[in-house]
Amino acid sequence: MDKTRLGTWLVVGVLVVQTLATLLWGADATLTGIALAFNAVAAVSTFLFVRRGGTAAWVVGAWCAGFFGWHVLGLGELAGWWTTGLDAAFLIGGGYQPSVVYQAVLATASGFAVHLLLPRQRQVSET
Repeated sequence: MDKTRLGTWLVVGVLVVQTLATLLWGADATLTGIALAFNAVAAVSTFLFVRRGGTAAWVVGAWCAGFFGWHVLGLGELAGWWTTGLDAAFLIGGGYQPSVVYQAVLATASGFAVHLLLPRQRQVSET
């Protein structure tokens, strides 16, 4: 399996898990609506990327970077490193420990997806 395909599957996994968590444990109607809108746009971007090929990997990578930032923000909020006032948005199932695990897993998956999807310059060997 190549890097792009693995990165795409990571994006799909993050989107499915995040959408289910939002629907099951959405703290606020406004935040739930915003989260579902972002997930829908990311899903459409991922679908178009898969359909059209690797020419727009940076778009999906940018969405993953946003998801990564959101989940790192959630980890920091739950750890008490900073206060955003969105602590209810980061709690999954009302429990602290499941929420930390959830934020850590999705931050890691999103970070790896960014790493796998962003295009790289070919290195020319000096031979």
